[in-house]
Amino acid sequence: MAKLSQLASTIRSKNAGVNQVTFDIIFPDRGTYRRVRDSGAVSAERILALYGIARSRMSHFVTFDAANAIKFTLYRERPSGSPGHWDILGCQQYGPLLDIEVPD
Repeated sequence: MAKLSQLASTIRSKNAGVNQVTFDIIFPDRGTYRRVRDSGAVSAERILALYGIARSRMSHFVTFDAANAIKFTLYRERPSGSPGHWDILGCQQYGPLLDIEVPD
């Protein structure tokens, strides 16, 4: 087993407009990307469970072979910058992804 943070070269989240945050998990090479992609450790269902959200909050989930990347977008609970919203830029949302365990 390895943690996703040990395998990916980039794990980030960022603003994708007023109502969405997008996430990028980028791998240094095709072999590592395929290992994670094929393991199922990072899937739409796994992300929904990890963040404790309903399927209706996920806009997109894409495995992007040409870039060795997994990308997904989530709808925000409330619009960016509205009262009670704490992460306007969406850059603090990726933390739970770091410890996902990926089988060998």
